[in-house]
Amino acid sequence: MDIQIPSGTTSDTRRFRIAFIVAFSFALLLWALHLAEYLSGFDLTQFGVYPRRALGLIGILCAPFIHVSVSHLFANTPPIIVIGTMLLYGYPRASKVFLPVVYLGSGIAVWLFAREAYHIGASGLAFGMLFFVFTIGALRWERRTIAISLLVFFLYGGMISGVIPGEQEISFESHLSGALIGILLAFLLRHRDPEPPRKQYSWEQEEAESEDYDCPDRD
Repeated sequence: MDIQIPSGTTSDTRRFRIAFIVAFSFALLLWALHLAEYLSGFDLTQFGVYPRRALGLIGILCAPFIHVSVSHLFANTPPIIVIGTMLLYGYPRASKVFLPVVYLGSGIAVWLFAREAYHIGASGLAFGMLFFVFTIGALRWERRTIAISLLVFFLYGGMISGVIPGEQEISFESHLSGALIGILLAFLLRHRDPEPPRKQYSWEQEEAESEDYDCPDRD
C-alpha cells in the first residue's frame, strides 16, 4: 500500500521548530536578565511602568523584561513559550504586527489608566497572546486554528480570571489591557495569514482518478 506524505509536512515542522526557538529564546532572555539583577543586587523595578509619570514611560519598553521574583517569572515562562510558539507557528504574518502592537499597546494602556504603582512583568504580553490565539481561532474556524485555540485554552484557560481585580499586588490592568488588545487585533488581523492548503492523501487521489475514469467525456 502506497502512503503519500502531505507536501506541507516538512515546511510545517520547520516553521514549528523556528517558532519554538524564538519563543524559548525570549523566555531564556527573561531568565538571564533576572539572574543578572539578582547577582548584581540592582533593583530593576524602578524601570517598570508607573502610570501618568514621565519617568514611568520607560516601563513601556522595559517592564515586560522585569520580574519581582523567581515565582513571578516562573508563572509567566510556560505561557510565553507555549502560546508564543502557537502564535508564531499558526499566524506568522499576523504575529509580525500583533507582537509589537500588544507589547507597546498594553504598556501604554497601563501608563494611562492603571493604579499608581510600578507595573512589571510579561503577563500583559502573555494575556494578549492567549486572547488573540483563542479569538482568531473562533473567527477563522479552520481545522488548524481551532486545534491551536483549543490546545491553548485547555492549557491556559484558567488565566482568564486574571483580567478582573484580585490580589492587590497583581497588575490586573496589564492582564486586561493585553487581553483587550489581543481580541481587537484578532478581528483586525484574522485574514492576514492565508488558509493552510488542504492536505490530500493517496486514497483521495485514487478516488478522484477513479471518478475521472468512470465519467465519460462530454462534448
